[in-house]
Amino acid sequence: MTTGTGMLTVRARYRDGGLHDLACNLSRPSVTKLFIGQVPDAVAKTVPYLFTLCAHAQRAAAQAAVAVAQGEAQRGVDSAALWIEVLHENLWRLLLDWPPALGLRPEKAAFVAWRNARQGGDCLAVTQTLLRQTLRPLAEKCLEMLIDRSTEEVAPDDGEHAIPAPSRLAPDAWLAYWQGNAEEMPVQPLPASIRDVFLARVAETMAAVDALAGNQPFPVASAGGGGWGIGQAMTARGVLTHAVHVVDGKVTNYRVQAPTDNFFADASALSALLGEGRFASLAEARLALDRGILALDPCVPYVVECIDA
Repeated sequence: MTTGTGMLTVRARYRDGGLHDLACNLSRPSVTKLFIGQVPDAVAKTVPYLFTLCAHAQRAAAQAAVAVAQGEAQRGVDSAALWIEVLHENLWRLLLDWPPALGLRPEKAAFVAWRNARQGGDCLAVTQTLLRQTLRPLAEKCLEMLIDRSTEEVAPDDGEHAIPAPSRLAPDAWLAYWQGNAEEMPVQPLPASIRDVFLARVAETMAAVDALAGNQPFPVASAGGGGWGIGQAMTARGVLTHAVHVVDGKVTNYRVQAPTDNFFADASALSALLGEGRFASLAEARLALDRGILALDPCVPYVVECIDA
């Protein structure tokens, strides 16, 4: 989620009909080092320019972390802009990326039209029409093509499968880790299957439209005090965490933990999605690997090295 985002390399060997030796190598630039020695408010203003993907969520999480560290009231956020940001990322994947991954035609024209209209006064009406006329039928076609370890046949709905966003924010647990009172960093739960990930993304898109229509506040949470601060915000990929430590009015340590950092720290999340799948060819195995990566949706460029061993 940064300028100079880094790179993800996924490696695997195709052998005896399966994928083996799966490995993920995620490299990230150390941009948060730029914050050391800065005044907290300057950091909060700089974050959206350094972390350009999900910039509204980055700003909200940074402001929440900085405010609670300094004992200040949490600033208000532009909830509509944040919901639209989530919709942008979800619709990009659901309309442009998932269909080709499943042998279907992407809905590029529909997405571009929505993207051009998303800042207008009729954004909600345009989005509701897009969901009704384009996303729902396309999602049904995708689900017909999406066959993996999940055996449950469930049609896309209006949010039944989405985990309520506020319940995924856990700033207190992160604060304990940030202060050195917990040995292990809190992590996001691993998805059960690629199909479940797709269903959840559709449901969360529907829920975001409902939230936009109902003027609902966007999920942002914080915990801390005495110079320690955690700010969290939801994104289309999961929970975004900003952690700050302020001493004598200056930032002494700062950390950003994005969903990509959780899901691709090692190969466990990707392995969980792929399971013990069997594939008739290297090409079929590579396709399954690509779908698994798409489901986890890294926010950095990536390369896949899948060789026939």
